Amino acid sequence: MQDTEIKALINALNELKREVIELRNEKQSSSSKELLTRQEVAKLLKIDLSTLHHWTKSGILIKYGIGKRVYYKQSEVENAIVQLETLKL
Repeated sequence: MQDTEIKALINALNELKREVIELRNEKQSSSSKELLTRQEVAKLLKIDLSTLHHWTKSGILIKYGIGKRVYYKQSEVENAIVQLETLKL
């Protein structure tokens, strides 16, 4: 291989490496947005924390504990909203 071919290959590999790192960072940031705190869920649903507690106890929403903190998956909260809306109809 000539020097120019080697340099072109190295540049292509470096570009690919940058793209992989960017994709990994995007995935990590989107997965961190997936978890919502109790306060975020209550604000999103426009409900009181006591209502959120009741809905969790009733099985409408599922909580996840990480250490002493409680989180809810955004996708599950959104699905619960759709289910509640269909019950209202």
